[in-house]
This record gives sequence, structure tokens and C-alpha cells, in this order.
Amino acid sequence: MAGNTSVAGRSVTSRALALLGAFDAQHRQLTLTELAARADLSLSTAHRLVAELVAWGALERRESVAYVVGRRVWDLGLLAPVQTGLRQVAEPFLHDIYAATLATVHLAVREGLEVLYLDRLSGRRSVPIVSRVGTRLPAHATAVGKILLAHAPDDVQEAALRSLTRVTPYTITNPATFRRQLARVRIEGYATTSEEMSLGACSVAVPIMQNVEAIAAVGLVVRSLKRDRARLVASLRTAAEGISRGLAGG
Repeated sequence: MAGNTSVAGRSVTSRALALLGAFDAQHRQLTLTELAARADLSLSTAHRLVAELVAWGALERRESVAYVVGRRVWDLGLLAPVQTGLRQVAEPFLHDIYAATLATVHLAVREGLEVLYLDRLSGRRSVPIVSRVGTRLPAHATAVGKILLAHAPDDVQEAALRSLTRVTPYTITNPATFRRQLARVRIEGYATTSEEMSLGACSVAVPIMQNVEAIAAVGLVVRSLKRDRARLVASLRTAAEGISRGLAGG
């Protein structure tokens, strides 16, 4: 097994972090064998460390013998200063947008080539979608991701252009097409998708700026953008500007 040849020299901390890092949006539940393989550890080492992580609350064991990320990891993540302050400042603006549109409202930040959803508001009339608080989704297939990629460093954009995986039949996977879209997003100041992440769902997003940096994005998911795009963009921009002022202490 690969873990038997690579464990030497790795600290206990690095091995435990490798187990936690084995989870992602496509692997929310993993058996012990799968955890060991994805973390490149021997089964015996994984068994010992997983037991310690379960005892601490970093992992939870399901009846199906699969493991999932524990609530304690999420609780710790909420203590991160930037994300905690951002969520607190953004919350009233997100509620205002939801009250005005009854659409799903997102607050997200970029992590590599994915977006992490920090907050989400939705109701019974909202379009069914896959995102949840704490979910990571491919940035290129979401409006919040596109707007953040458009403001990302060149090396991040180039990496994204090499990683345009198909999520639905409408996901943009052609690098030249996606490059042109990012250029247009930078000019227009907002990004959209049309069934690129979830069938039957369109999205629109704008950046939350601090100085010249896009630190987060706020977006909406609706069934169609054909008639209300301008109104939705205006609402999002008002909220983004308010959040930005709040973060700056203004």
C-alpha cells in the first residue's frame, strides 16, 4: 500500500491533517479504507488516528461505517477572524436581499479553485440547489466563483483555465470561451451562470471589495435572469457596498 512507503518522516500532525484533507465536496463520507488510501497512510495508522479524531470531535462515525467531518471542525472554522466578521457584517444585507427577492442568497469566498459558502438564505419558493453553508463548489461553474476568479491573480486564473471540469451539459469547459467571459465580468462588474452548476438554476453575483481586492462575493440563484437581471444586480451591488463599508468600519 502507498501509505507504507510514504509515512516515514511525516509527523503525527501532518498525518492527522491528511485524514481531514481527504474529505471534499465529492467525498463527504469515507470508510476507513478510503480514508487511509486518500491520506496515503497504512490502514493501522489511519485506524489509530481516526479513533483519536473521533474522540476529539473532528470526525463522526455513521452507522454505515463511513466517517464524516465532525461539527467541532466547523465550529473552529467559524472562529476565523475574517470569515466571522464578514458573516456578521453581511447578515442583515443578506436578509434584505432575500426579503426583496425570495431567491437563494449566497455569501462566499474563494479557496483555491473552489468557492466556500459562508452563508445561505433560502425558502420554500427558492430554486433547489446543491450549495449549503460550508460547501465547496468549483468556482468556474458558479457566479460567485466567476466574479472572484475574475479578480484573482493571473496564476489562479491560469490554473482555473486548466481545470474546467464539466458539472452539467451547460458548464463552460472551453478555456478560450471562459477567458473571454472573465474579461467581460471584469468590465461589467458582475458574473452570471445559466444551468452551469445545477439544471434549472441561474445565478448572478457581484464582488465585495476592500480597497482593490475582492475578498468575497454575494450572489443570488433564480430560475431565469432574462427579465430581472438589472434589478437583481442593482440589489446585489447595494448590499456589497454596504458590506464593504461595514467591514471598513464606515
